[in-house]
Amino acid sequence: MKKQTQQKRGETPSWAGDVWGGLAAMLVALPSSIAFGVLTYSVMGTEYSGAGAIAGMLGAAALGLVAPLFGRTGGLISAPCAPSAAVLSALIAGMLAGKAGAGLSPENIFLLVALTALLSSGLQILYGIIGGGRLIKFIPYPVVSGYLSGVGVLIALGQLPKLFGFSKGIALYQGLTSPELWKFEGLAVGIVTIIFMGFAPRVTKKIPAAILGLLGGIGFYFVLAIFSPTLLTLTGNPLIIGPIQTSGSFFGAAAERITSLFSVSFSSIQIIIIPAITLSVLLSIDTLKTCVGVDALTRTRHNSDRELIGQGIGNFASFLAGGMPGAGTMGPTLVNITSGGRTPRSGIIEGGFVILAILLLSRLIAWVPISALAGILLVIAWRMFDKSMFRLLRYPEGRLDFAVIAGVVLVSLTVDLIAASGVGVALAILLFIRDQIRGTVIRRKHYLNQISSKTHRRTAEREILGEQGEQGVFCELQGNLFFGTTYQLFTQLGPDLRTKRFILLDMRKVQSMDYTAAHLFEQMHQQLAERGGQLIFSGMPSGLLDERNFEHYLTQLGVVKEQSGVMISETLDGALEWMEERILENAGAVMEGEERLLAVKDFDLFRGFDERTINEMTNCMSELSLAQGDKAFSHGVEGDELFLVRRGSVRIMLPLDRGKRHHLATIGAGDFFGELSFLDQGVRSADVEAKVSTDLFVLSRARFNILSRSDPTIGVQIFARLAHAIALRPRQTDTELRAHEER
Repeated sequence: MKKQTQQKRGETPSWAGDVWGGLAAMLVALPSSIAFGVLTYSVMGTEYSGAGAIAGMLGAAALGLVAPLFGRTGGLISAPCAPSAAVLSALIAGMLAGKAGAGLSPENIFLLVALTALLSSGLQILYGIIGGGRLIKFIPYPVVSGYLSGVGVLIALGQLPKLFGFSKGIALYQGLTSPELWKFEGLAVGIVTIIFMGFAPRVTKKIPAAILGLLGGIGFYFVLAIFSPTLLTLTGNPLIIGPIQTSGSFFGAAAERITSLFSVSFSSIQIIIIPAITLSVLLSIDTLKTCVGVDALTRTRHNSDRELIGQGIGNFASFLAGGMPGAGTMGPTLVNITSGGRTPRSGIIEGGFVILAILLLSRLIAWVPISALAGILLVIAWRMFDKSMFRLLRYPEGRLDFAVIAGVVLVSLTVDLIAASGVGVALAILLFIRDQIRGTVIRRKHYLNQISSKTHRRTAEREILGEQGEQGVFCELQGNLFFGTTYQLFTQLGPDLRTKRFILLDMRKVQSMDYTAAHLFEQMHQQLAERGGQLIFSGMPSGLLDERNFEHYLTQLGVVKEQSGVMISETLDGALEWMEERILENAGAVMEGEERLLAVKDFDLFRGFDERTINEMTNCMSELSLAQGDKAFSHGVEGDELFLVRRGSVRIMLPLDRGKRHHLATIGAGDFFGELSFLDQGVRSADVEAKVSTDLFVLSRARFNILSRSDPTIGVQIFARLAHAIALRPRQTDTELRAHEER
C-alpha cells in the first residue's frame, strides 16, 4: 500500500518521470533563458538581440548537461537566471557609459562578459572546495530579499523601453511621457503576453505559463501582421529577435575563447573582478535557495559544497559554449519535480531537449517578438520583488528589517548592483550586531539569598545568608561578549557594582569574547575591589570560537593575576561556596582557622536538651576520624548510622555511569548526613568522602533504639527534629529551582 501511494505521488524515480520532467522543465527554462540573454546583450543595441538569444539557449544547454553530472542534486534544473542577467547587463551598461573601460569595442565587451562568467565559475568551484556552501546560506534573508528585489526592479526598468518599443537613447521618463514614441504593435503584443502568462495557471497547470504567454504573444504578433504586412519582415525588424546565426564548430569556438583570454590586460581584469565576485555569490545563493526547496519537496538532503562545484563546472562549460552563466532556478525545478523528475538524469535530459530546440526551432525563435520577451521578464520581475516586505512596517520590530531591504534596493537603483552587494554585506554585519544586542547576555541573575552552594549550612548560618546574601550576585552569561554586548552588561550590573561586594559570572554558555569585554571586566573588578569586593569567573570554557584558551587569553591581558585581579573558580559550586564563606566571615559566623571540635550540645539537632539527655546521647555515640579523601560509606552498602560532623566537611557524591560522579552536597561542621538509612535502615544511596580532615559522631539506629525504649521522650524529640531538618532541605531546593526556572 505504501509503495502504491509513493508511485501515485510520483516520488519513485523512474526514467519516464525524468523524461517528462526534463521536457516540461525545458519548456519553462528555454523562454526565460532566451529572455535573459536578450536582456543582457540588447543593452548594446537591438541588433544584438539575436546574439543574446543564442547565448541564453547555449547557456541553458551547457548548464543542463553538465551541472547535474557534478552537483548530483536530484530534480534540480540549472539555467540562465535573473541575477546573471542583471549583473552582466549592468556591467555592459557601465562599460558603454564609460564608467569602466571607455572606448571598448563590442568584441572587447563580449570578451569581458565571457571572462566575468569564467572568473565567476572559478570562484563557485573555490567556494565548494573550501566549504563555502555552508556559509553562503547564513546570509540574512533581508539582505537577499533586498538584493533580489533590486534585481527585479532593474529588470522591470530595463524591459519597459522594450515593451513600449523606444528607440535607443530615449530615456524611460521621456518615452513614457511621449506617446508618439510608442510602438503600439509591440506594446499590444507585450500586454497580451503578460495577460496570457498571468491567467495561464488559472486555466491549466499542465502547460507552463511562460510557454502559453510566449505562444500568445507570438500568435497575436502574426494577427497584427495581417493588418500590417511590414511586420512579416525578418531582417532589420526591431520588433523581433531577428536571424540567429551560428558559425563554426563547438570545439573551434571553445578554443577561440580560451585563446582570446591571453590577450586580456590587467586593467581589463580590474574592471570585472567585483562584478565576477558579485555574480558568483548571487548565483550560489540562488542555487542553494532552490536546493533547500528541492529538499522540502523530495525529502532528500543536498550537498551544498558539491552542488557549488557542479554549478561552477556547469558555468565553465557555458563559457566554453558561448552561453550565459546561470544557477539552479526555482521555476523549472518545480515543474520538473511535479512532472516526475527526481534524479540528476532529469536535468541532463532537460539540457538535451534544449539542444534539440536549438537545432529544430532556431527559425521560429527568430520571429519571437522582443516585447513578448519583455512581457515575460516583467512578470518574472514582479514575482521576484518581495512584496511582503511592506508588512514589516506594521510592527516596530520589523521596521529595521524593512530598512535593510529598502536600503539594498535603493542602492541597486541609484548606484549599481556592485555597490548594493557591498551595502548588503555591511548591513548583514549590522543585522548580526542588532540581533546580539537586542537580547541581554545575562541568562539568569540571582543573589545569594535566592541561590546557594551545595554546602549544607547550620540554621544560624542560613539566617545570616538570608539577611546578607544580597551582597553576593550570581549571573549566568550567554552568547558573544564583544563591544556591543559588554557595555550593555556593564550598564545592567551598574547598581550592583556600586553596592555589592561579590559578583560571580558563570561563563559556561559564553561563545566568544573580544578585548573590549576583557577591558570592561578589569574595570568591574577594580570597582568592586575598592570596597573589598571581588569579581569571580566560573565555568570557563576551554576554547572560544576562535580556538583561543579563554583563561589564558585573560591572563595574557592582565585581567587574571596570581595575587590580584579577577578570581577564577573551577566550578560554579566552589565559587558560590567561596562567596558564602566570605559573607559568613564578615558576619563573624566563621572564625578563620577555627578548629574546635563540636560537642553534642553544639548541634542544632540536640539544641535545648537538658544535661542528662545530652550525656545519654553522648554515651550512645561513637567517634570516627577521616583523612582527606577517606569514605564514611559507599553507595549500595547497608548501614543504619547517622553521622554528625564535629569538625571539617564531607562531600556527598552520586555515582554515575562510566565511572563519573555528581556532587550532590557538602556537609559542614554542625550538620549531619546518613539520615535516610538511619530511618529506614536501607542501603546507602550515595558515596560520602571527607573534603578535608574530618571528625564525626556516629549514632547507630540499633543503639538509639535501646535508648529510646528506655526514654521514649528522647525518641520522639529526635525523630521530630530529624523530620523538621529533612523538611527544610526540600524547601531550600524548591527555592533554588524556582530561581532557576525560566519563563
